[in-house]
Amino acid sequence: MNTELNVSIIIPAFNEEEIIADVIGRVRLNMNRLNRSYEILVIDDGSKDGTATEAKNAGARVISHPYNIGNGAAVKTGIRHAKGMILVMMDGDGQHNPEYIPQILEKIDQYDMVVGSRTGDSESDIHRNVANGFYNLFASYICNRKIQDLTSGFRAIKADIARQFVSLLPNTFSYPTTITMAILRSGYSLVYVPIKSTRCVGKSKIKLLRDGSRFFLIIVKIATLFSPMRVFLPVSFTIFLIGLGYGLYKIFFLDVRYGPTSAMLITMSVLIFMVGLVSEQIAQIHYDRSEKRD
Repeated sequence: MNTELNVSIIIPAFNEEEIIADVIGRVRLNMNRLNRSYEILVIDDGSKDGTATEAKNAGARVISHPYNIGNGAAVKTGIRHAKGMILVMMDGDGQHNPEYIPQILEKIDQYDMVVGSRTGDSESDIHRNVANGFYNLFASYICNRKIQDLTSGFRAIKADIARQFVSLLPNTFSYPTTITMAILRSGYSLVYVPIKSTRCVGKSKIKLLRDGSRFFLIIVKIATLFSPMRVFLPVSFTIFLIGLGYGLYKIFFLDVRYGPTSAMLITMSVLIFMVGLVSEQIAQIHYDRSEKRD
């Protein structure tokens, strides 16, 4: 693979004919100010309009999907085809300001991944801010580290590290969630750079209920891949307390035996704990083998 290029700017796009040329032009303007060789790689995810043509005319290298597969799939295609040693990922709908690219790249030599963390004055809906706050808290617990912006799609990552996790990334908008948690649970370094995002041009392609539930499930999935006990242990402990409490209530307040329900809950809690313990060992073995292959 050609590694002469320093930076690849990966821009997934779906029906962004109206804005994509402007985004590319602003990217070029900011990258030309830096002493870094670069390419702009637009992944046209089966657009029905002139997105691919506009991107080519603006000077980007374009790879087109034959039909719409998903935002995450477009990013994976970009990761696989990028020639740069550093990958910058940003949306093609205009919500990410290319003026932040120099600030993000300034940190990438010291860290493995740099994420643009949206500030409070960013233009977004209240319900989306509430959902993102919940995701950040839950993911922070799973990773045992404060996560400022789990779902931001504006980030830079070293290419060799990104390719380690490309098979884990989903084909949907939840790819930032997956790669953030995979990076942290694998012991790579991450830093956040504050950015102000704007509203996207056109209609948002993210559906709160559909994609929101998907984000949550992916957090749990990645947690069970890299740190299963962070999920299994609290579930086991909660069921144990319910079983124990119910048994004690029957003994001391109803003056009867603790009964089969309490025994079943306590037994279930032990089984869940043992499954989590085995899963933790399997995850560690899998991680050790992948480290040896690398």
